[in-house]
Amino acid sequence: MVLKGIGGFYTVYLEDGRQITCTPRGRFKKEGVSLLAGDRVKVAREGGEGTIEEVLPRKTELYRPAVANVDQVMVVAAVRKPDLNLFLLDRLLVLAEDQHLEVLICLNKMDLIQPEEVREVAETYREIGYRVLESSALLSRGIAGIREYLKGKISVVAGPSGAGKSTLLNRLYPHLDLKTDGISRKLKQGRHTTRHVELIPLDAGGFVADTPGFSRLEVRGIPAGELSFLFPEVGRLGEECRFKGCLHRREPGCSVQEALTSGDLAESRYRNYLGLLKEIQEEERSY
Repeated sequence: MVLKGIGGFYTVYLEDGRQITCTPRGRFKKEGVSLLAGDRVKVAREGGEGTIEEVLPRKTELYRPAVANVDQVMVVAAVRKPDLNLFLLDRLLVLAEDQHLEVLICLNKMDLIQPEEVREVAETYREIGYRVLESSALLSRGIAGIREYLKGKISVVAGPSGAGKSTLLNRLYPHLDLKTDGISRKLKQGRHTTRHVELIPLDAGGFVADTPGFSRLEVRGIPAGELSFLFPEVGRLGEECRFKGCLHRREPGCSVQEALTSGDLAESRYRNYLGLLKEIQEEERSY
């Protein structure tokens, strides 16, 4: 498995647990073959180095962060510094749903607030069916629970800059010694401390990817008519809708609209659904 790639050289994890540096065959570039962290590859070994001969088909692929074949996404969202951004959180969840990935939501920096301040948010996502853990990397709170969820799986850790992803991973696995940094006082957002995607083997089995942070994430390639199914609760409500192909916006008698009115659908989730729907439709019109 490819663990990372920098400057045309790739670190490959072999079946026997050893790691070697490999270069891809020259024909890869001509044939448009790309390599991502997480790719399963066949290599020809030459001493302590090797050549990547073939890239096996991917079962999943994320484009930002660019990583292949992961089992689950741990979305790390800071509750303060920077403030919790539910729109960005829902973007990540939509991309995970589109790839049929398991999701673990980690509300980090809980030491900066009182638990009741995010209780409603946490319960909203739990009721949808997501696993939600509360953590404090500073106080090592929630670490044992997170470590258990990562065991034996290929996991990608994603979230906005400054959410505390690298600090959290350092608490989970102190030997990693990942670079961390604080929040930019001028920009009021996290500095980018991870420069590339790298899969890290875990002692308990499995791999975890520390990824570059970001403050904006585009949703591409998702048809407007399929977006509601990537919001699981909206998709379930939509099955009861009497309008075929309903986008659940202003249609009278729409079951999603009725659930919003009755309080059975969270306003924040519906608002974010409409925001993403608008972006997708604007992209579709630009084709």
